[in-house]
Amino acid sequence: MALAADIDLVDIGFWDRPPDERLADFARLRERGAPVHFAEPRVPFVRSGKGFYALVRHADVVAASRNAKVFSSEPAATSPEPPPWLSKVFGTPMVNMDDPAHARLRRIVFRAFTPKMLAKIEDDIRATAARIVDDVLAEGPGDFVGQVAARLPINVICSMMGIPEETRPYVLSRIDAMTEYSGVRGSLASPRTMRLLAGNLKAIVDLHRLVARLGEARRENPADDLVSALVNANPDGERLSVKELGSFFDLLLVAGNETTRNALAHGLKLFTDHPDQRDLLLSRYDERIGTAIEEIVRHASPIIQFRRTVTTGHELNGHPLRTGDKVVLFYPAANRDPEVFTDPDAFDITRSPNPHVGFGGPGPHLCLGANLARMELRILFQELFGRLPGLRACGEPEYLLSSFDNGITRLPFTWGHQPETG
Repeated sequence: MALAADIDLVDIGFWDRPPDERLADFARLRERGAPVHFAEPRVPFVRSGKGFYALVRHADVVAASRNAKVFSSEPAATSPEPPPWLSKVFGTPMVNMDDPAHARLRRIVFRAFTPKMLAKIEDDIRATAARIVDDVLAEGPGDFVGQVAARLPINVICSMMGIPEETRPYVLSRIDAMTEYSGVRGSLASPRTMRLLAGNLKAIVDLHRLVARLGEARRENPADDLVSALVNANPDGERLSVKELGSFFDLLLVAGNETTRNALAHGLKLFTDHPDQRDLLLSRYDERIGTAIEEIVRHASPIIQFRRTVTTGHELNGHPLRTGDKVVLFYPAANRDPEVFTDPDAFDITRSPNPHVGFGGPGPHLCLGANLARMELRILFQELFGRLPGLRACGEPEYLLSSFDNGITRLPFTWGHQPETG
C-alpha cells in the first residue's frame, strides 16, 4: 500500500513536528492498515538496505517481538545500520543478537544480579536521589533534565559498575557523544552527520578502553560491583570477555540511561499537565506508583523504535513479507492503539491492564533493565514529591530531534514554596 506523501517516516521533517501531530499520523497509518513500506535513504559507509515496513499496530509489534526466529535482530536492530566492521572491532551489542548468543549473555547478566547486588543497587538509588534533591534545594529551580533526570541513571549505573565518582562526568560526556548519532537526526549525508558519526565511534572507543581497564583490574582484584561479577566466572563457569563487557557497558549506558532519563522528564510534564493524576498518586503513593510508572512509560514511549530483519517468507496481518525484508517496530504507535487501550491518548495512572510495549515487546528482547528503571522512577519521584511538594514544569519542553530516542533535552521546573530540608 502506497504511503501518502505527507507521512514520511524517513524524513527529518516528520520527527521535527510536535509529538501530537506525529501520533495523529501514526493513527492514520493504523487506520489504513499496516505494515506500510517506506523508502530508506542511502548513507555513505552505512548499508541502508531497500527500505522497511512500519509496524504501527499493537498486535503486529507484539507478534514480531515474540517471533525472534522470523523477525531477527541480526545484523542490526538500529537504524542507520552500523557498518559490518564495527562489531568485529567492538563486539556485538545484545540488541543486535539472536539466540543462542543472546540467551548466553542474558543468562550471565541475570546471574550477576544477586539479591545482595539488588539490595545494594536500591540503597545506591535512594542515596543518589537524596543527593539530587539536596542539590536542587541548594541550586534553586532551573532545568529538570540537567539537574535531576540526567543525573540519577548515570550515577546509579556507574555505581553498579564500580566506576569512581571523579570519572562519571567523563562517562556522561561520552554517552552524549554516542547518542548524538542515532536514528534520523538531520541530513544523513551531511558533513555534520559524518562528524557526529566520527564522534560516536570515538566515544565507543573511549568507553571500551575505560571498562576494559576496569575489567582487567577486577579479574585480578574482585570488588563488590557488577564488573567483578561479570568478568569472573559464575557457578556454570561463564563470564564475559573484555569485548563482551565493552558491548554490555555501551548498552547499559545508552539504554539504561536514556530510558529512565526520558521517562522522568516526560513524567514530570505529564503530572504537571494532569494535576488530578498527580493528586491521585500522592493520596496513595505506595499503592499507585506501580501503575503510574507503567502509564508514564506507555504514554511517553521513551524509545521510539527498533528494527528487525525477516529471515523467511512470512505473512503478518495479511501482508506477505519476504526473506531479507526490514520491519521497524514503532512503540509510540502501538502504545496508542485503540484496539488495546481504551481512550489511548488519556493519561490514567490507574489504567489496568496496561500491556504497553514501552520496554520493548514481549519476547527475548524485552528490556533487560526494565525493573531497574521502575525502581529508579519509584524512588526518585517519592523523594521529589516528598521534599518538593509543589514540584512542576513551568515551561514547554525542548525535544530531541530523533527517530529513535524520545528525549526531552530541557524542561524548566519550579516548586510552589520552599520545602523543609532533611
